[in-house]
Amino acid sequence: MNRMLVLNRKIGESLIIGDNIEIKILEIQDGKIKIGIEAPREVSILRKEVYDAVKAENEASVNSDINIFEMLKNME
Repeated sequence: MNRMLVLNRKIGESLIIGDNIEIKILEIQDGKIKIGIEAPREVSILRKEVYDAVKAENEASVNSDINIFEMLKNME
C-alpha cells in the first residue's frame, strides 16, 4: 500500500515531485486552496474525479467489447 506524505504549506510555498514537477500554493480563501502545477507537457494532470470517470468509462468499454465478442461468437 502507498504511504501518504502530509505537508503544511503557506501561500507562495511549493513542493517538488521528481526533478520536473512543482506544485505551488497560490491562494487560500473561504476554505479553498488554489494550486499551480508546473510539469512537462507529456505529464497528464487530471482532477481525481475526472480521472475516476475516465477510468470507469474505459472499464465499461472493455466489458462492452467482451460482450459484443461473445455475442458474435455465439452467432456462429
